[in-house]
Amino acid sequence: FEGRDAAGKGGAIRRFRRYLNPRSARVVALGKPSDIEKGQWYFRRHVKEMPNPGEIVFFDRSWYNRAVVEPVMGFCSQREYQLFIQQVPEFEHMLYEDGVRLVKFWFSISREEQERRFISREINPLKQWKISPVDVKSRGLWKEYSHHIREMFIRTHTDYSPWIIIKTDNKLEARLESLRYLLSLFDYEGKEEAATILYPDPNVVHRFYRSIIL
Repeated sequence: FEGRDAAGKGGAIRRFRRYLNPRSARVVALGKPSDIEKGQWYFRRHVKEMPNPGEIVFFDRSWYNRAVVEPVMGFCSQREYQLFIQQVPEFEHMLYEDGVRLVKFWFSISREEQERRFISREINPLKQWKISPVDVKSRGLWKEYSHHIREMFIRTHTDYSPWIIIKTDNKLEARLESLRYLLSLFDYEGKEEAATILYPDPNVVHRFYRSIIL
């Protein structure tokens, strides 16, 4: 799960996991890398979190931090960024060839709705913990984020690992339609008999295409 701040990634993951067996589904939300990890191959700490056979792993942000947040906020060098962008399709192709089913969701939020949610967090004591220094600084960097998001899509969207964009101004719609999309990809017991529509609303869920405006 990737997306701008306040797009609803964490809330969606909680809904995805609610009725899953906790022994076979887990969430990975990696923090700031240690000094040792900074000197390692960038993907190494993510590889350690890959699913075992029969397991589902939800990445609450992933290796794509280096595609958007890190270059915008100055957390990586231009060389590190370019090397990542070059390597990530190859990395994901290795996962694909090894049988890992990778689903890349981008939770897309409008600037107006993002600002509304930030204000809600600021004035609500129960939500203030969600505001980080990075969130505060990023509010003035919308254009810079948009540039790197588009570059990420163009250079890392592939047939074997496509980007699926979820419009999240309406949280309930975003959660339901992203669930529909994921369920439509896999076979499972009772799927054919279930009276549930598994075709997501194309107004909410769609693949990346080059003419999209972010």
